Amino acid sequence: MTRRTPIVDLVAGVDEAGRGPLAGPVCAAAVILHPERVPAGLDDSKRLSAARREELAPRIEADALAWAIGWASVAEIDRLNILQAALLAMRRAVLGLTRTPTSVLVDGNRCPDGMPCPARGIIGGDATEPAISAASILAKVARDRLMVQLHERWPDYGFERHKGYPTPAHLEALRRHGACPEHRTSFAPVRAVLIRSPGPAKR
Repeated sequence: MTRRTPIVDLVAGVDEAGRGPLAGPVCAAAVILHPERVPAGLDDSKRLSAARREELAPRIEADALAWAIGWASVAEIDRLNILQAALLAMRRAVLGLTRTPTSVLVDGNRCPDGMPCPARGIIGGDATEPAISAASILAKVARDRLMVQLHERWPDYGFERHKGYPTPAHLEALRRHGACPEHRTSFAPVRAVLIRSPGPAKR
């Protein structure tokens, strides 16, 4: 009978989605892939179609040794700034894993404080490190799904289409309707609208 080598090196890949939008929270994911069950086709989520991301996400969740999602709210983004909020969401994702990683690989050049193990930033890691690619996909899918839900509450802004990013249609909706509570007031286009019309929509 063949003995299986125990898995001791638990590398968590971490990435976030939603630093650029004008609305909605920032989302991060942490993924520890099973070395024998790495889904084919992993890549930076931005290089994949929405349909391909939706196809890969459940496979990642099913085959990974552990995965978790972390969020930082709009209020936290406005209070801390988007970089610190993104790092906070990453930390929450790592701490939410059901298995403690032995190391963490983070997309980018900054790592969150308070990691339970050594962490290293890799610029462009979402395209080169499978675990980070997997985290990139889960974070993007989770955030996109949330923005579709927010569209149901705030249908005037088109969140289901642009996911909160500053597209011409979104900017026009901001000018026409003002800001809603899901808009990031620390971001210049939203702040400009609030200065002109300081009464955002109520929850």
